[in-house]
Amino acid sequence: MPENTGRDLLHRYEGNPILTLNDIPYRCNTVFNGTPVKLNGEYLILVRVEGQQGYSFFSLARSRDGFHMEVDPEPCVLPAQVEPWRVWEEHGIEDPRLTLIDGKFYILYTAVGRYGHRIALASTEDFRTYRRIAMISGPGNKDGVLFPQKINGLYARLDRPIGNGVGSVWISYSPDLVNWGKSEFVFGPRARYWDSHRIGASAPPILTKFGWLEIYHGVKMTSAGPIYRIGAVMLDKDNPARVLGRCLPPLLSPREDYERIGDIGNVVFACGAIVEDDGQVKVYYGAADTSICVATAPIDDIIVSCFSS
Repeated sequence: MPENTGRDLLHRYEGNPILTLNDIPYRCNTVFNGTPVKLNGEYLILVRVEGQQGYSFFSLARSRDGFHMEVDPEPCVLPAQVEPWRVWEEHGIEDPRLTLIDGKFYILYTAVGRYGHRIALASTEDFRTYRRIAMISGPGNKDGVLFPQKINGLYARLDRPIGNGVGSVWISYSPDLVNWGKSEFVFGPRARYWDSHRIGASAPPILTKFGWLEIYHGVKMTSAGPIYRIGAVMLDKDNPARVLGRCLPPLLSPREDYERIGDIGNVVFACGAIVEDDGQVKVYYGAADTSICVATAPIDDIIVSCFSS
């Protein structure tokens, strides 16, 4: 697979995009922002589809190699039609993130309703039946990702609340995945940099010997509009509110036509990553809110980027 060297640390798959609306077996407006897991050698990607009704929902894509996808014939999760969920999801469900904890897959996603964005929690054990568990944030919060194991006896999550008009990454803890607290600021936008306007968690954190590797997204506002890029930060293993290192240049910037032109241009937005046995990381990202793509890099290179100055 040829590598696009000299531009970004993450190397785009030469067959990008791997999913477009032409691959969806029913009529829709677009597909983007997919969250992956690898189960028994098969890649399962829960993707966000925007239907022609004007709201988003989820479908499941399957792959044997992580690149060539086949989408199930029907959506797997639609906005709820019964209370107490309906009012929170009446304008759609967006940007899922999958995490495996103790044999069960948990999904953090953004519920969109008349009162704004909230983080919701659901689960599945077989990717056929999905169960809503709870709304786990107040309004104005999104980009929630679960840590794959407890920290100091508690479940942990990263999210992106808005405070004083600024979107930063915070951490919260829970004894039961429903009730959350002990919230702390983790890191925020950096003046002048590629992530100077807004940031948010992207992939569920990856445990390494150096700490928790978090692949995140950052936004820079320009006179022509926002530019979304992908970066990485290393958090302390036992106290993830402590930042050990953070990349200076981004890992991936929108450069290709499929990343620059679409429903929302100049966007690369990751929702998950798979660490392969050989140390390669497959990062799945939405491009221009119009397709799903994948890019790869050795995990060691991503880790080094967090400590390069």
